[in-house]
Amino acid sequence: MTIPVSQTLERVLDHLSEMRNGKFDLRWMHANPDGWGTRAKPSALGLTLDDINVGKYGEIPVRGGTHGSMAPRGCEVPPETPSLGTYDVDDRGTVWADNCGELYEEAVARQWSSARDIPWDRLQELPEDIERAVCQLCTGLTEVEFIAGDLPAKWLWRINHDFHEVKLFLASQVFDEARHMDVFRKRALANGGGLLQASPGSESVLRIILDAPNYTVASSLMHILAEGFVLTLFRHGEFLAPTEVEKKIFRLCMQDEARHVGYGTMHLKRFLQEHPERAEEVHRILDVGEEAMLALSLEPQGIEPRLILAGGGVDRMQEGMMRTAFLFQKQVREYLHRLHVAGLERGDRCKLPLELPQ
Repeated sequence: MTIPVSQTLERVLDHLSEMRNGKFDLRWMHANPDGWGTRAKPSALGLTLDDINVGKYGEIPVRGGTHGSMAPRGCEVPPETPSLGTYDVDDRGTVWADNCGELYEEAVARQWSSARDIPWDRLQELPEDIERAVCQLCTGLTEVEFIAGDLPAKWLWRINHDFHEVKLFLASQVFDEARHMDVFRKRALANGGGLLQASPGSESVLRIILDAPNYTVASSLMHILAEGFVLTLFRHGEFLAPTEVEKKIFRLCMQDEARHVGYGTMHLKRFLQEHPERAEEVHRILDVGEEAMLALSLEPQGIEPRLILAGGGVDRMQEGMMRTAFLFQKQVREYLHRLHVAGLERGDRCKLPLELPQ
């Protein structure tokens, strides 16, 4: 029985026969002549993404490659290269931030392990109310942390490959958030407690972020509003942490969150520079996000564990209110400052009060 040979296999066999007879193509050796001869030089940090952005390879197009393939920026793309039909987020202002290459290099250099870099052996027995407060705080953080991994993953496969620095940074963020989720879950289970109650308010905020109609407004909600609030919390985590274990967790997570917020701030700045007419679009989504964030901030399973930890026990929750009110004020002020840096003035429109009711 003779098995029919497909046209593709036939071409491959013909080409192999030609190579056996010494006939090679070699046209690729003369491709991309204006890109040949480029020499990237390492900087003090080694050979970074920014260091290799030289000549034509450093030209970030306003629109991503129209070929729609995975061809790397700066190479020659043959006309017969097929489009994969997915990379439709191809507007530079929609995704770009001038610091994304630098932030990616920092992310790679500062990876840490929740298994090895947290002093789990120094975890000590705590009063039950304090342990329950820590476990509830960790339950909430476990619930919300991975949204900042899910959101980039939702958009990564659509971002044009001409913006590879953005894709690399967002991929590092996905891994950061996976580690955050696992470290808070580990803390909840490591000291005789466990996970406590999920948060309906958290789910409302997460839904708004995931359902955002485009990448830029999703990023504004997540990187600047939600992660900005979490970053301020981690920066002031010392007064919430009852042991060195929690302090180390907050410090390590803080350095990761700072990168994510830094990208989001500079991304929004670039977006508003290139698309100033779309500022109202960002304002409208923040109107919704801020109201959801306020509701979340006052949810019992969210605020009461912080009052216990800030005050030092259930019987000192009212003392903890003053410290927690100060933290909330810092969260709002730092959030508005980041928007100011990005070029979005929101002081008169912000739905978040600068002070919680006394």
